[in-house]
Amino acid sequence: MITRQLKLEFLQKILVQRSKHFKNSCSFYHGHHMLDEIPKPPHVSLHRSMLNLIHQNRQGEALNVFKKHLQMGLSGIDEVAIAIASKACLGHPKLGSQIHGFAVVSGFVTYVSVCNSLMNLYCKSLDLRSALLIFEHLKNPDTVSYNTVLSGFENNKNALFFARGMHSAGIVFDAVTCTTVLAHCTDGQEFDFGFQLHCHVLKSGLKTEVFIGNALVTMYSKCGEIVDADRVFDEMPYKDLVSWNAILSGYAQEGSYGLEAVLGFIKMVKGGMKLDHVSFTSVISACGHERNLDFGKQVHALAMKRGYGTHVSVCNVLMSMYSKCEIVKDAQLVFEKIIDRNVVSWTTMLSINEEDAVNLFKEMIRHEIYPNDVTFVGLIHAITKHSMMQEGLMIHGFCIKSNFLSETHVANSFITMYGKLKLVDDCIKVFEELDYREIISWNALISSYSLNEMYQEALQAFLSASKELQPNPYTFGSVLHAIASSESISLRQGQRCHGCIRKLGLNTDPVVSGALLDIYYLCLLKARDYESVMKYFKKMVIENVKPDSITFLSVLTSCGRNGMVDMGMEIFNSMINDHSVEPSAEHYSCIVDMLGRAGRLKEAEEFLGQIPGGPGISVLQSLLGSCRIYGNVEMAIRVSDALIAMEPNESGSYVLMSNLYAEKGKWEKVAKMRRMMRDRKVTKEVGFSWADVGNINDSIYLHGFSSGDKSHPLSEEIYVMAELLGSEMKRRRETLKHLII
Repeated sequence: MITRQLKLEFLQKILVQRSKHFKNSCSFYHGHHMLDEIPKPPHVSLHRSMLNLIHQNRQGEALNVFKKHLQMGLSGIDEVAIAIASKACLGHPKLGSQIHGFAVVSGFVTYVSVCNSLMNLYCKSLDLRSALLIFEHLKNPDTVSYNTVLSGFENNKNALFFARGMHSAGIVFDAVTCTTVLAHCTDGQEFDFGFQLHCHVLKSGLKTEVFIGNALVTMYSKCGEIVDADRVFDEMPYKDLVSWNAILSGYAQEGSYGLEAVLGFIKMVKGGMKLDHVSFTSVISACGHERNLDFGKQVHALAMKRGYGTHVSVCNVLMSMYSKCEIVKDAQLVFEKIIDRNVVSWTTMLSINEEDAVNLFKEMIRHEIYPNDVTFVGLIHAITKHSMMQEGLMIHGFCIKSNFLSETHVANSFITMYGKLKLVDDCIKVFEELDYREIISWNALISSYSLNEMYQEALQAFLSASKELQPNPYTFGSVLHAIASSESISLRQGQRCHGCIRKLGLNTDPVVSGALLDIYYLCLLKARDYESVMKYFKKMVIENVKPDSITFLSVLTSCGRNGMVDMGMEIFNSMINDHSVEPSAEHYSCIVDMLGRAGRLKEAEEFLGQIPGGPGISVLQSLLGSCRIYGNVEMAIRVSDALIAMEPNESGSYVLMSNLYAEKGKWEKVAKMRRMMRDRKVTKEVGFSWADVGNINDSIYLHGFSSGDKSHPLSEEIYVMAELLGSEMKRRRETLKHLII
């Protein structure tokens, strides 16, 4: 050991040498001659030799050089040599502790540069405690000292607390300080500190530093403030690869900025910017979100050309993109070409190929790739979807042995699995064994009860959950489903839920609003098909039961949804002529919707002007949707302008127009609509619908789904049927177009 080679005489020699440097240095003249007479320091060659070896990744040899000089005496050792030796010990904390011990015994620990180097060693060895012990004994820590310790923090709050102490001590924040601190402000809770630091950067003139700009772009992006990230990026005088990657990553993470990510990537390529795996992963991720398969394939080809065709991170997002675009075979091909598959690769493939998920999991274990919690969530979902009971029990046992059941979201997945497999007792057992129950755990239990027709238990679980935690939209969706499906639960329970929903401000949430509509619809109206509706309407007329406004609204809605335009117009005209019922705005809206669905857009627009009090939002949205279906851009512009004027902060109109422009290939106008949404801070909501399945006279189960959803056990059959229906609708639409012409 190095410290064992130290002798007291060496310490005495160094003390004598230090005292000589300060003797007889009273006058400037004498001091000047002393400097002239000093030969070239012997330390310089040592420093250069050690640094050269470290740069060549030969740290062991660098330490041997240090050791040889030490054996010759302390005269060849100074504080710089100690600092360099500490640097050579990175990744070897035990050797580093020996250097630390030598620095203490020799007295070199009094030098700030030595302490900074030692603290850097401990921080990079994830031993922040030892670094802090050195820091606490520093008499005059400098900016480097604070920056070094800051780099060792993993907890954001602790890091920012330390940074505040640095500011209070009067230590000036430099570019490194700002960059390090900004990295700890990416959590939403710490965003305010980052915003204040941005102000400091502007005042102190550090905004021109490219790595500070990069850190700011990253911070704003991760905090969901993509507009501010975009502004910082645009104001940067110089942008490097990290700058472009930061903004591309921000666009990709935001979700609704896929077009901007694509355009930014194109600028990088045209500008001759060198691309790396981060550039490719960001733009491919954006292509997947936008379902932009054509451009995604082009990026895939470019990645292969640039040597990233088998890069594991790039391949992982390529698999995800092809899966989202429903090109599973290409995802499989990408997976097969990955040389060093990691846990993300296997987890992604497992989630894509759900039918073979269990075999993929076994193969993953054989390749000695250890699964993580996300792997199990995807695997359990696949098992649940395909009702593989035995496999589910096997994976449950595996999770118990490997302690993954302690992960709450893994346990939640098992609750859902057992619920859908009709093993309610096992479902309850997993729930009761949870150390901590989050609202998602309760949601899984409530949903499981409801799926197994245990509606009273579902309601009781909801009441218990409400005492401990605040329900979220999916909690209400599950319990409202149970209430609507039960014959024994009073509708008042649904009304009570509705009251809670309004208090929590969740009444506009698509999941909740859909569930509320369904519960009132199921419990009060009991909707029937077109033939049944017309049968009962005619029976009312024959039996002289006077139909009211609600009756006509139901009949007209049924006519519109079944394409019975002539019958609908006849019934509408009969309202005043035969039944003395004055049509309301809702009735006119039904006619507009009915004409729009049939492609009779001109008549629909004319009818729009007859609506008492002017057209409402829903009827305008309906007509705008019809304009998109039949490709009438001019009318769509008029309708969307009216909609945007009425509700400038609602995303529906912008999205419909953007989609219409995209279908027509007018990409500049697509970008204009997206830019308008950003400027007005309009966010796109994820569409979510509820559908009922089964005989109307039996228990009705509500099924929620969103765009691209494949969670339903019969999703494959549903998608096949949806494709058939889509083809039939397209055929009929073309037929109608020819008839109109």
